[in-house]
Amino acid sequence: MIDVNNLSKNYGSFRAVDNISFSVDEGEIVGFLGPNGAGKTSTIRILTCYHPATSGKATVGGYDVFTQSMEVRRMMGYLPEATPLYPEMRVREYLQFRGKLHGLDRSQRASAISRVTERCWLGEFVNRPIGHLSKGMKQRVGLADALLCDPKVLVLDEPTIGLDPTQIRETRNLIKQLGDHHTILFSSHILSEVEQTCSKIILIAKGKVIAQGSPAELREKVSADSKIIAEVKGPSKEIQAAIDAIEGTRTVELDPTHTGSDAGDWNRFIITGNGQRDIREPVARVIQDKGWGLRELRREVASLEDFFVKIIAEQKN
Repeated sequence: MIDVNNLSKNYGSFRAVDNISFSVDEGEIVGFLGPNGAGKTSTIRILTCYHPATSGKATVGGYDVFTQSMEVRRMMGYLPEATPLYPEMRVREYLQFRGKLHGLDRSQRASAISRVTERCWLGEFVNRPIGHLSKGMKQRVGLADALLCDPKVLVLDEPTIGLDPTQIRETRNLIKQLGDHHTILFSSHILSEVEQTCSKIILIAKGKVIAQGSPAELREKVSADSKIIAEVKGPSKEIQAAIDAIEGTRTVELDPTHTGSDAGDWNRFIITGNGQRDIREPVARVIQDKGWGLRELRREVASLEDFFVKIIAEQKN
C-alpha cells in the first residue's frame, strides 16, 4: 500500500532523510520510530504530499506522491503532531467544514460526523468551541477529521501526545480496531504503545532506516543481551566459577544488592549468554548436581526499549 524507494530530503546542505526504502502492506499497522531529528516527520510530510522529496520515489496505493498528489490525498487521512484547528469553531462546525472540503454532500457529512464523533469519544463535546477543549480533546478532533472520509490509509504523527493514561489505552485499542479496515503508519515515542499495537516497526536514525521487522524480530536481535537471574544458596565463588564454566555463558556477575556471605548464604547472580541458546537448564543442572539451593531462576528477555536504546547508541558512536 505504501512503497518508499531510495527517498532523500535535503534542507540546504542538511540531509534530513538519507536514501531510505521501506514498504507497508495493505492492512498493516506499522510503527515509525526514531529519536528527535531522525527524519520521521520529514518522511511523513513527503508521503502526505506536504513536502517534495529531493530524490527517490514514493507511492501510496499505486499513486505517485509527486505526480499524483490529489489521488494520494483522496485515499489518505493524516493526523499531524501539531493538529491545525480553528479554535473559534465548534467541533461539529469544524467537521462540517472539513467534510465540505472533501466533497461530501449533506447526508454524507451527517453520517460521517456521527460515525467519527462516536469512534473518537467526542459525542458530549461536539457542540463546544474547539478553543475551549483540552490538548487531548483537540487530538481527538484531529483524529476524527482524519477518519472523516473513511480513508484507506491513515498516517498518524504522535497520535497519543497530550492524552492521559486512560485515553492512551483507548486510543491504542482504537488504532487496533482501525487496523481491520485501514492501513496505518504512525510515529510515537511511547515504545510500549508501539510494541502492543504494531505488526511491524521501522526504526530510523540520522535520516536512515537502521532496522525494521516485527517487535519479536527486533527483540530477537538483542537476545544475546537477555539476562538470567539465579538466586542460589552456597559458596558464591564456587557457584560463580561453576556457572561460568557452562558452555554458552558469557558473563556471571554477583548482584551486590542481594549477596550473602561466601560461607553459604543466598546469593543472586546475573548471567548473560552468548545468544546461541537458553542456558537456564544447564545452570539448574549444575546447581542440582552440586547440592546447592535454588529458589529463583528466570530469564529477563530484552525489550523493544532495550533494542531502541542499543541501536541508537551504536549510531552515535
